[in-house]
Amino acid sequence: MRRLVPYAALLALTGFLAGCGSSPVTHESGSPAVAVQVPVAAVQRQSIFVPYEAVGTIRAKMTSTIQGKILGHVLAVNVREGDRVEPGEVLVEIDSREVDAQVRRAESALREAQEMRHDTEKMIQAALHTQDAAEAGNELAAAAFRRYTALAEKQAVSRQVFDEAEARSKGAAAEAARAAEMVLSSRAKLGEAEARVAQAEAELTNAQTLRSFANVTAPFAGIVTRKTVEVGDLAAPGRPLLVVEDGQRYRLEAQVDEEQVHKITLGSEVRVLLDAVDSTELTGTVSEITPYSDPASRSFDVKIDLPDTAKVWSGMFGRAQFTTGESQVLSVPATAVFQRGQLTGVYAIGDDDVARLRLITIGKQYGPNVEVLSGLEPGEQIVADRTAQVADGTLIKQG
Repeated sequence: MRRLVPYAALLALTGFLAGCGSSPVTHESGSPAVAVQVPVAAVQRQSIFVPYEAVGTIRAKMTSTIQGKILGHVLAVNVREGDRVEPGEVLVEIDSREVDAQVRRAESALREAQEMRHDTEKMIQAALHTQDAAEAGNELAAAAFRRYTALAEKQAVSRQVFDEAEARSKGAAAEAARAAEMVLSSRAKLGEAEARVAQAEAELTNAQTLRSFANVTAPFAGIVTRKTVEVGDLAAPGRPLLVVEDGQRYRLEAQVDEEQVHKITLGSEVRVLLDAVDSTELTGTVSEITPYSDPASRSFDVKIDLPDTAKVWSGMFGRAQFTTGESQVLSVPATAVFQRGQLTGVYAIGDDDVARLRLITIGKQYGPNVEVLSGLEPGEQIVADRTAQVADGTLIKQG
């Protein structure tokens, strides 16, 4: 049973061949026409890089979600979304009356602690003077007692006089011991006073730090990309107020299949395509490969730094084309291929230097060449350019 040829395809092929002719062009006298001089090229195998494409999202390399750190109503919001800010610039002002009161209480407590320390230092000085006097009295009484002891041994003094000298010596020794204990007690109180001063200083520093949080400042130079607070809102510790991101440095965070991630290396260049910006093409650099896989998608995050000159914004869609291998394909110059309706062809040159129409199937284009999927063999000669000057059966002069 004969296979039927689709009617539309048959018409297209007939018209294609009719337009090209089927025999060498001749003069009226029947002699062959003059050869046409056109560029000639050989069908050859070409090494191409096999790309792997992964999609991802553009994000700033540095992003900060600025949160409130104190409780208070917002008095002013000094920026809008899209504004550029500098480091230290005040972005939001929060009512600080409560923390101001904490600062005053801490200052008062510090003054009291310092006064206590000062009084204790004076007490120590007085105790030291008392100790010096008591030790001197003790030494004098002890010396007198020793003399009376020697006289008593010779029975040169009465028992009453000796007993009185002994009592004075013991009293002086006790007084010296009490003075020493007073010094030790005063020094212990000084340690307590110094500890209270240190605590009061820490509380004052903490209160002053809290007061500084009333003016929310920019952590770095960047762009305000989100504002979630208005004047009159209640700011609270941990509540997001603004999002600031670095407006100069961006990267594409792409999700790469686990089968492909081992073929990607840090520092390698990657072609990045941005469909939203007139199909902008950039060259990025792989800066980070996360060491874990998402169990849901079985993919790794690969971060690709983009040039500082890239005109991009956070949240944009991007495609990264990684080079993961090499392949061999047949290729011909793109200028050698022409279209006639739905058919694609080239002019192949035989050993007789005559051009013959050859229908081919093409694939992707790689630079100036086009991949040939079928219709040609390696080494065949074809017309490489100016195909409009050639028809089926034209004699070719290479040039």
